[in-house]
Formats: sequence, C-alpha cells, structure tokens
Amino acid sequence: MELRQLLYVLQIANERNFSRAAEKLHIAQPSLSQQLSKLEKELGVMLFQRNTSTVELTHAGRKFVDQAQIIIDAVELLRQEMNDISELRTGRVVVGSMPITGAHLLPYVLPVFKRKYPEIDITLLEDSSMNLEKLTASGQTDLSLLSLPLEIPALAYEILGEERIDLAVPPEHPLAARLSTGRRTSMEELKGESFIVLKEGQGFRKMTMDLCREAGFDPSIVFESNNMETIQSLVAAGMGVTLVPRFISRAPRSEFVPVYLPLAEPVPSRTLVVAYRRGRYLSKAAEAFIHTFQTTVAELAQE
Repeated sequence: MELRQLLYVLQIANERNFSRAAEKLHIAQPSLSQQLSKLEKELGVMLFQRNTSTVELTHAGRKFVDQAQIIIDAVELLRQEMNDISELRTGRVVVGSMPITGAHLLPYVLPVFKRKYPEIDITLLEDSSMNLEKLTASGQTDLSLLSLPLEIPALAYEILGEERIDLAVPPEHPLAARLSTGRRTSMEELKGESFIVLKEGQGFRKMTMDLCREAGFDPSIVFESNNMETIQSLVAAGMGVTLVPRFISRAPRSEFVPVYLPLAEPVPSRTLVVAYRRGRYLSKAAEAFIHTFQTTVAELAQE
C-alpha cells in the first residue's frame, strides 16, 4: 500500500467520479483506475461500487476513507511540524474565500501579509460558503473565510470580527431620505418591498432570508444573482432593495450606487471567521495568516 494510493482513494471519494478525480490529481484516468484495482486486489475488498453514472463507496470503502484521512493528516502534521522546527521561512497556505466577501477584504489583507512574509505562498480557492465548508472539512483548504453559523461540526474557527449589515435602496426610494435625517429603518418596515438577493448556496442569502422571517415576513424576491456587485447595481437602478454587509457597502464604486442606510437596533450583523478542520495542525504560516487577517479586519472596523 502506497501513500499516493490513499490520496487517490480520498480524491475519488470526494469527487464520486473517476474523470474529475483524475483531473484533480493530474494523472490519466486509466492510471487512476489501475492503481485503484491494484490496491483493491492487495486488500481483498472492493472500495467502490461502480455503475454507469456514479461511483459510490462500499462499506469497506467508507472504513478505508476514514482511516486514510487520519494517515494523510498525520503525514501532513509531521511535515508541518518539521518545517516549523527547522524555522523555515518558506511555506504555503491554501485559503478558501467567499468570492464576494473576499473581494472586499483580501485586497487589504494579502499585501500586508506579503510584506511581512514574502516567501510564504498563498493559494486562493474561491467557492460558495456551502462548498467551502466541505472543502475545508476534507482538508482541501488550510483555512477558509466564512461566517457563522457553520453547518459542519468538524470545523473549528477563529473569530475575525463582527460585520454590521446595511440596507441598500435606490436613490429615489422614499427610505433614501433617511440618510440625511439619521432615522434608522427596521426590518419590519421592509415587508412588501421587492428584494434582490444572492442565489442559493451563498451564506449571506440565508442570513437575508432569516432576518426577513424573524421580522415576520417572507421577502418578495424579484431577482437573484451570484454577484453582489450586480445586485447593488440593480438596486441603484430602482429594481428593488437588498441587505449588504458593511465591508461591502463601504467599498468605493464608480456608478450605479445605491443609498446605504443603517438598520434599527438591534442592528443585524454577521460574525466573520477563519475556519479550519477541527484537530488539524496549523502551521506557523497559517497561524501568521490568521493573525494578519484578525489585525487587518480590526483596523478596518475602527475606520
């Protein structure tokens, strides 16, 4: 049994597809199939049930995957500990990020980190919050930028800070006049408004839906988008209203700018975190990245 075979099985289990697994592993699919067959022959059990459309783990396969993950984690732990003991300044951190939040925070964080640790490589992986949790739990990212609550119990996290939620309305909307008066808007007042929201799979969409329901109504959704910039432009064009995290609403924009209004007490907020798999060893590089992220977010919040 070889270490690479364990990695192959884990990748097939994650992808449930030989072609995608081979592509991620950067090997030819026939080679992947041969290695799996060789391993199964050595073990005397079938790890996967193959049919025309799917690849599913057998009972033995599930047991194998659980133990293989422990072995791979132990190897990675040993490698990271040896790197840290030798005080190497080089390293690599794979960071998962929600595209929308990352686009407004990472430009502040990454330059600071690179100035402090120029020889540490950062690899970014963008995906929806739902997929990022799965990728982090399976060890495909070292860290991921997410917001609470996390759905997967296998994840631990470090808090970055609280981010308030603003209301965005078209410039000609009656509520826009409150920008000059300072009067705050309650969520209950938004009943009957047309909402523009993120598509399914984005954590902030769920937060928007939950805040509306807590206020006693289901939002009337007129448009959905994967891009918060598109949503804000549609709001500015008079197509509806939306909720926007503060770090995003404060970002400079050139055109199609909605009016951002503070919401009434208790002001809704979300907790931004850096998540990682529970029990996973964090390298000095990863710890340095978390510290840099926490410090930078705290400075932005003060501004």
